[in-house]
Amino acid sequence: MIVDEAVRTVRVIASGGTIAMAGRHAVPTLDADQLVGEISALTGIEVRTDNPMSLPGSHLSLSDALSLAQLAIAAAESGEGVVVTQGTDTLEEVAFLCDVLYGGRLPIVFTGAMRPATTLGSDGPANILDAVTVASSAKADDLGVLVSFAGRIHAARSIRKVDSVGLVAFSSPYGEVGRVVEGRVAIEQRPPRRPSITPERLEHRVEIVSSGLGSDGAMIGTLLGGELGGLIAVALGAGHFPPRLLQQLSIAAERVPVIATVRPERGAILHDTYGFAGSERDLRRTPIIPAGLLSPAAARIKLLACLGAGLSGAEIREAFAVDDG
Repeated sequence: MIVDEAVRTVRVIASGGTIAMAGRHAVPTLDADQLVGEISALTGIEVRTDNPMSLPGSHLSLSDALSLAQLAIAAAESGEGVVVTQGTDTLEEVAFLCDVLYGGRLPIVFTGAMRPATTLGSDGPANILDAVTVASSAKADDLGVLVSFAGRIHAARSIRKVDSVGLVAFSSPYGEVGRVVEGRVAIEQRPPRRPSITPERLEHRVEIVSSGLGSDGAMIGTLLGGELGGLIAVALGAGHFPPRLLQQLSIAAERVPVIATVRPERGAILHDTYGFAGSERDLRRTPIIPAGLLSPAAARIKLLACLGAGLSGAEIREAFAVDDG
């Protein structure tokens, strides 16, 4: 039973994923009406449904993600709380894309499941119930896009999938927004919102280049030879690159936007602590744009949105400045 008083209609938008899968070898089968119909405790609130697609999370394209985010935002802007169910493989990316685009007041809540609907102990119904509870509650207003999973409420901006099989599959490096306990929404922190970005499409090619022991950036020249829109450069530690790799990334940043984030889940790019070659001081002397608070996946999504909105290089730098912790 939903304990928090419902204040609005909730739109449940189903897009497939494990939460909608059934059978011995799970494939997407259930639509939004079936998912909601399985939850006997879902009472006292009006729920409407949409079924724009039914795909595994790994099959979603950039255009699929954009249309899903736009559908969710349109529902929220019409006065409904929104729940989006999707595959967990790419949930953090689609939820973050939606957050980048969304500047409204009512909550948009993403959820999914780690066990198919026909598996013993399926977590889908409980996750949907919690997500609808959050989406219907005034306590979640002005928080932007959220992820409700295994009783935890996360900000889409910081969510990361940290377990490929466990039920508590998502974590927030900077802390959860809140929890759902016994049908009650408890909000523990209210992260500040970011300015929204409105891309017309997501069609640029943005690749992720990760630093590792001995990385030299030899592949970057090949990437630049194609139709590259931008790069996400994943630094070691607090913004450190092997010197040769940083040199190659700096050259690339003269041609396309290069966004730097860090490999640790919690971290930022320092300003002036280290002085060795390839340190954060060298990084900040290049045209590379620091965005250390974002995960590599989130940085890629945000750059795609910036490019799709036609932002200039200076505007892209400004958009990422809020993520440079």
